[in-house]
Amino acid sequence: MKNLMLNKLKIVNCIIVFNLCFMLSINAVYSQTLVDPLDGPTWKTVHKMMLANEKVVFDDRVKVVVPDMAEDPMNVPVSVKVEGIGEIEEIRVFADLNPIQKILNFYPGKIEPFIAFRFKVQQSTPVRAAARTKDGVWHVGGQWLDATGGGCTAPSVGRSLANWTETLGNVKSRLWSRADKPDRLRFRIMHPMDTGLAPGIPEFYIETLELKDNHGELLAHIESYQPVSENPFFSVDLESKKFQGIILSGRDNNGNLINQVLQ
Repeated sequence: MKNLMLNKLKIVNCIIVFNLCFMLSINAVYSQTLVDPLDGPTWKTVHKMMLANEKVVFDDRVKVVVPDMAEDPMNVPVSVKVEGIGEIEEIRVFADLNPIQKILNFYPGKIEPFIAFRFKVQQSTPVRAAARTKDGVWHVGGQWLDATGGGCTAPSVGRSLANWTETLGNVKSRLWSRADKPDRLRFRIMHPMDTGLAPGIPEFYIETLELKDNHGELLAHIESYQPVSENPFFSVDLESKKFQGIILSGRDNNGNLINQVLQ
């Protein structure tokens, strides 16, 4: 009888220890999800607004590169590269403390999960990229950007030129072949990219861009928003030999179309 009681106590103790370990492991994962490594003052709100409070993992494999200081708040270079996570379905780029937080959504599709461009910043802020994997988890990386600010509320420079409407939507591009890496494609689109925050100037910006091969098959999709810089440059990486030509198409929020074969 005594042995039976001891065995029962051992089993109960084992169950308690197991449950404790299980709860500790859950709390560890939960705390990792909630503790913002950038210590952004509005992260909880940003998590809700940008990612609908979906599951997040802060992940160093999502590399966001911005300068330490924004010398020109209307043209801040940023690049996002995701490595070693698996297939990426979507990348969202946003700035916590910008008046318009959402900057760009990138669906890499059949090309590399890498994109570089320039954007406007209003004040010092965490700049983040969230990469969604097939299981619905957002892997988030980021970096603090120091800025004197004002980039989002300044009017575009190009509007002061008399012929800006004639160059609207014009595209220039270049492809670099690289022996040990995917080829790099860079393209620029002439567009004022007005945020709507400058007095008397309504928002006017490119909404969607698609890269397709010459058979019409979609390679990648970009959704850009008001903070993307005027006359935006975009750089992406791809194995160009796999595709029969590359065509860029898109539209802005006023219905103006973009359509260009990229060289």
